[in-house]
Amino acid sequence: MEFIDNILASDNYLFLAILAVVVVFIWFLPALLALVFNRKHFKLILLACIPAGFSLIAWGGVLVWATTGKAIDKYANRSQKQA
Repeated sequence: MEFIDNILASDNYLFLAILAVVVVFIWFLPALLALVFNRKHFKLILLACIPAGFSLIAWGGVLVWATTGKAIDKYANRSQKQA
């Protein structure tokens, strides 16, 4: 805890700004991936990122949701064509 206190008490504002940008980037990484993968649930994933960032398990679930949506549809369509 002392390490975090030392970082926050430092006068290096550039480092603190870069750290804040990195934290926000990681926090909203599922939403960015959903945007890249052109997911139709992008807005819901973006909203889910806000509370999910407080829990690693929930954040991981949103990350899976953001990256696997089209793959599931692709395999479901393939199995329907074979049947």
